[in-house]
Amino acid sequence: MGNGTSIGRVRGLGSAKAGAHHFWHQRLTAFANLVLMVWFVLSLALLPSYDYDTVYAWVSSAWGAVPLILLATSVFYHAKMGLQTVIEDYQHDETRVVALVVLNLVYGAGWLLAAFSILRTAFTGTPA
Repeated sequence: MGNGTSIGRVRGLGSAKAGAHHFWHQRLTAFANLVLMVWFVLSLALLPSYDYDTVYAWVSSAWGAVPLILLATSVFYHAKMGLQTVIEDYQHDETRVVALVVLNLVYGAGWLLAAFSILRTAFTGTPA
C-alpha cells in the first residue's frame, strides 16, 4: 500500500510530485545568493576607491561582470520562486493565473534590465 489514504487515492488528491524540485531550487539559489553576496561585498570593500571610474572599470572586467550576472540571475530567480509560492498558497480564484503571469513578466523584465546594464558596461568599458 503506502500511497496515501484510501479516500485520497479515490479522489486523486495525492502528491503532485513537483514540490521537491521547487524546494531544492529555492535552497540552491539561497546558497548561491549567500556565496555571491559575500563575493560582492568583499569585492567592493577591496576596491582602492569608490569613485565612478574605479567601479566602472571593476564592472567592465570579466572578474566583475560574470559574477554580477550570476548574482542578478540567482537573486531574481530566488525572489520569483518565493513570491510564486506565496501566490500559489494564498490566491485561490482566477486572479491567481493573472498574478503568476504578471510575476513572471515583472521579474523577467527586471532580470533583463540588470543583465543588459551589466553587459553594456562590460562590453563598452575599458579593461581593468
